[in-house]
Amino acid sequence: MSSMNGFLIAAPHSGSGKTTVSLAIMAALARRGAGVAPFKCGPDFIDPGYHRAVTGSPSINLDAWMCGEEFVRGTFQANLTRRDDQSRPTIAVIEGVMGLFDGIGASCIHGSSAQIAAITGVPVVLVVNARGMAASAAALVSGFAGFDPHVTLAGVIFNNVGSDSHGAMLREVLATHCPEIACFGCIPRDPSLSIPSRHLGLVTAEDNPLSDQFIMHLADMAERWLDLEKLSQLGFDGSPPAKSGGVASGSGSPVRVAVARDGAFCFIYEDNLRLLQEAGAELLFFSPLYDAALPTNLHGIYLPGGYPELYAEQLGGNRGMRESILAAVAANMPVYAECGGFVYLTEGIDASENQPHVDFTGVFPVRCRMLPRRKALGYRQAELTEHTIIGDAGLTVRGHEFHYSEAGTMPEEVERCYRVSRQGAVLGMEGFRVRNCLASYLHLHFGSNPHIAAAFVNSCRAYRT
Repeated sequence: MSSMNGFLIAAPHSGSGKTTVSLAIMAALARRGAGVAPFKCGPDFIDPGYHRAVTGSPSINLDAWMCGEEFVRGTFQANLTRRDDQSRPTIAVIEGVMGLFDGIGASCIHGSSAQIAAITGVPVVLVVNARGMAASAAALVSGFAGFDPHVTLAGVIFNNVGSDSHGAMLREVLATHCPEIACFGCIPRDPSLSIPSRHLGLVTAEDNPLSDQFIMHLADMAERWLDLEKLSQLGFDGSPPAKSGGVASGSGSPVRVAVARDGAFCFIYEDNLRLLQEAGAELLFFSPLYDAALPTNLHGIYLPGGYPELYAEQLGGNRGMRESILAAVAANMPVYAECGGFVYLTEGIDASENQPHVDFTGVFPVRCRMLPRRKALGYRQAELTEHTIIGDAGLTVRGHEFHYSEAGTMPEEVERCYRVSRQGAVLGMEGFRVRNCLASYLHLHFGSNPHIAAAFVNSCRAYRT
């Protein structure tokens, strides 16, 4: 067995300060010269963008519901190994999701941060919002420490501490009632470290680039208030698993796949890109916002999700890119799109109080509209009912859905290729197809089925020939 360093930052509930604390620790460790390997529990796209901003490394999503335990363990170890630099220590920092034990349903931890801690073997550092708490904080910590024997609670960080005396009191009650649990620090209230939010969560790193001054402020906060030495020494068993999170084997020469990536299209799992590359794709990143046309000599296109509604006028005004994508679809090029990418392939977004009327590519003969409330949120499973560019009929894939837009009623002549369900309850048919273009509101994780990436790459090879 080999020992590695790392930990998972969790909390009793959302809003405790996990993201700010995670970013501060990552920034401070990176400034110290450590090789920080960032990860995020769950399907979130926004926090990983900030992880990349403060560490310079892509952040990997770890989600056992979408991908299963074997894939999570494999991709965790694989990404630690890739970043292993013998000249400096590598420290895994995993940011949790929701409360530590909050998963799918009320009676299990499936899909929770605790499950990821158990799978990876990393110890947990609990961020407790201590505002208005004293001895009760120790009762809370004691309950979390003994709740699940498969999860090791190594220590606590108290956040929103009111004063030095408040911090001293919290340390004392923790040492008295939970002597086996370390206190890694007490962070005072600091509104200047907040990150703005909007309708899908925090404003993305693409639209809210963290200044060097802000990142320095984060690192300074961690250096001043946290015991970074003890945190960086937290270890776990780093033995590689029997199998890593890979893809089904493909055959043939590489194909060129264009991947949209800019402020409007920034929701994509890093593992999806890795799996496509392992299957034989050469990825060419492009911007539907700024590029006049697609890259040349392509064999496939990937349009991920994001915020096309926030850039609607600019996307609609880029006629060259719209026509380039429409021509690729007309030529039967494999095109895979999800959520925001799907919206971009419709006729456009209808005007509303805060949204002008815009026209998009028009691949799918419907228009979308923005809603004042969230339209959909949650995990989804899809069974392919037709042979598609990402797999054959009967294949099961998993992903997540989260959007405020709504598409109009799709005409019957447009094929439906997914039977979508949520925790066993069938929601209906989705996965719309025109020619070789497959689009949906679902963000699929390619790690949910090892055949997805290989199937898409093979579809691109078939198009090339």
